[in-house]
Amino acid sequence: MVSVLVIASGNPHKVEELRAMLELVDLEVRQQPQGLEIEETGSTYLENARLKAETVASLTGHWALADDSGIEVDALNGAPGVFSARYAPTDHERIHRLLHEMGDTLYRGASFRSAMVLANPAGESVLEAEGECRGRILRVPDGHGPGYDSIFHVREAGCSYARMGAHLKSKLGSRGKAARALAPGLKQLLGLR
Repeated sequence: MVSVLVIASGNPHKVEELRAMLELVDLEVRQQPQGLEIEETGSTYLENARLKAETVASLTGHWALADDSGIEVDALNGAPGVFSARYAPTDHERIHRLLHEMGDTLYRGASFRSAMVLANPAGESVLEAEGECRGRILRVPDGHGPGYDSIFHVREAGCSYARMGAHLKSKLGSRGKAARALAPGLKQLLGLR
């Protein structure tokens, strides 16, 4: 019998990225129930990921995998951080606000950070991992992608996050690094090979 894993997210980009990372594993990957909104009240990525994973696992009775991530800009003392998705109403406005707040500073270092949590069908967090991708903030967008992808340049990739293919995102991206750290435990807990 194939195990069911529910991705605790209403963000279709995030669900597809996680689904692609898990495609080689014998799992039935589902998106969380339609219309479910979980308020992210945690002060860290891990707290928010735990909240989402535990809620979705409890509601569905299946294993649930949640991710919380954000961008931390050095020149803005780590902002927007856990408020990345709530920094402004739309991706375009979030990018505009971030670039405006940075101004002409030469100090453009930043990190994408991700935390992943796996919750069992009883709604208990049983596995956690974190990942980080260092880069710098571009002055103008390069490419098209969700969130801050078009203004985040990754030196190892030689391009913006928006221009990185799935393989590079899995290898260099914060979500990919967290997923790789979580994979051995996930396989063991779900009885996968």
